[in-house]
Amino acid sequence: MNAPVPKPWVMAIAPYVPGRATTDSGKPAAKLSSNENPFGTPQAARDAYAATATELERYPDASAFALREALGAHYGVEPERIVYGTGSDEVLHLAAGAFAGVGDEIIYVRYGFAVYDIAARRVGATPVVAPDRDYATDVDAILACVTEKTKVVFLANPNNPTGTYTAREEIARLHAALPKSVLLVLDQAYTEYLDPEDDDGGLDLARTQPNVLVTRTFSKIFGLASERVGWGYGHPDIIAAMHRIRAPFAFSIGAGRAAVAALGDKDFVEHSRAHNAQWRQWFADEIASMGNKGVRAVPSKANFQLVLFEGEVTGEQAYKHLMEDGYIVRWLPGQGLPHGLRITIGTEEEIKGVAASLRRLLGA
Repeated sequence: MNAPVPKPWVMAIAPYVPGRATTDSGKPAAKLSSNENPFGTPQAARDAYAATATELERYPDASAFALREALGAHYGVEPERIVYGTGSDEVLHLAAGAFAGVGDEIIYVRYGFAVYDIAARRVGATPVVAPDRDYATDVDAILACVTEKTKVVFLANPNNPTGTYTAREEIARLHAALPKSVLLVLDQAYTEYLDPEDDDGGLDLARTQPNVLVTRTFSKIFGLASERVGWGYGHPDIIAAMHRIRAPFAFSIGAGRAAVAALGDKDFVEHSRAHNAQWRQWFADEIASMGNKGVRAVPSKANFQLVLFEGEVTGEQAYKHLMEDGYIVRWLPGQGLPHGLRITIGTEEEIKGVAASLRRLLGA
């Protein structure tokens, strides 16, 4: 050998492909590919971020004390049981890195978040994909995959990229049936878009059980995607292990202060949630009305809608057509969904425009 050789499990990783931000032609378009908040960022968060411009020479607080205190007060959790990272993506990687390695197995659901596969392979663990149930999580299928090698189970709720939701009772049943040695990671990146009655009980489980970790992010409803602020909550022993491999400075001073300010703007969050619920249902109804043209919407509780093209028009054709009409959405062949488009619920104008564009394409 005359050069360094990467580990085989690293070379087996399919690199993460983010949602596109530009069209093929370069013309302006509505970006509905990354599930960002169409209303931007709370003004208080913008102001808090801007006020840190005179502190760029300073390292951020490595303990994220202010953010952990704010999260504790907001969600009723103990600040000392919070771990934080560069987006919830890093927190997911920390979970895999602290609890799994070569020879171990990590389970996630088919059509689950792409980062789960990367996080597993990065540490040399074997990813195990549990079959879905019509694009939704199947608890019994997950349990059937558990072996003595299983160390971590990743489950997003609502799920990305399908938007499907697993009820509180099913989450509890999954946890109760897992060996106590298996870490259940509940990825709740979209949880703020749920109605209050749809709480899946994740925080309660993480508060009382030694093998549950909940992860969350400021990238979605709080409108801070560029600042990459994520966090997790779990048993002190879980958090302590993750802190050992965490980067000392996860995000900037401005990002941390913006996150604290965003937590305080309840009106912004509620407006974003209510808008999303209204126009997600409207869009799902529009797709249903075109069902005779071979399209359907997977039931979603997130801030996006997965639309399946199962007739003469393919997902790729629809993707290119929408781009030509000025709408960038997420086509998902790399996640086993070449017939699917994940479409962010944008503004009223944007989501009506997407529906009209699809009607023209389908002749509906």
